[in-house]
This record gives sequence, structure tokens and C-alpha cells, in this order.
Amino acid sequence: QVQLVESGGGLVQPGGSLRLSCAVSGLIIRRNGMGWYRQAPGKERELVATVTSIGTINYADSVNGRFTISKDHAKNTVYLQMNSLKPEDTAVYYCNVYPLPHSWGQGTQVTVSS
Repeated sequence: QVQLVESGGGLVQPGGSLRLSCAVSGLIIRRNGMGWYRQAPGKERELVATVTSIGTINYADSVNGRFTISKDHAKNTVYLQMNSLKPEDTAVYYCNVYPLPHSWGQGTQVTVSS
């Protein structure tokens, strides 16, 4: 059974940075595409960043140039470095398999506010 445990969220001022982590068990991330998703209040979940099994990376236009997705195969962990955060980045962030997500973890709350 795949388990996804996100962490690293918090309250940050506009322009600040956060690094999210996603510890994965029950699945070898080296063999799978992985993605970070987010869901803001009252909105549908959206895809933020993806990395394929061969390392191809893509970002949503809204975060391109500010966010960086990476993986540590030895730790079976996926990361999302978020810089120059904006209030509109406020959401619960989730990681999951891409393009066919498994069950969702609890996510980690990111709040960007002054």
C-alpha cells in the first residue's frame, strides 16, 4: 500500500520560501512519475509540478521560475522548493504519483500572508 507523508508547510510572508518534503513508502519513486498538487479553499486540486521517471520536469505556469521539484531516490522522498511565495500560493499541498494518483495523504498547509 502506498503511503505519502507531506511535511514542511507553514506560515510565511510574501516573498518568503519554504521547502516541502514527501516521504513515500510502498512505491519506488525512481520507477514512477511524481507530482506536487495543491488545493486552495473553494477551488479544485491542481497540478503544480511533475517529474517523470526519466527526470523530465514540468511546472504550472503560475509557479514556473519560482518552484523547483526534486527527488532523493536513496530516501525515496520528493521535495518542492518554493521561493518568492505569493498569497495566491496559499493552499494544502499534496504529493502523489503522476499521472495516475494513488490515495491522497494528509497534505501540508502553506499559508502566505503578511
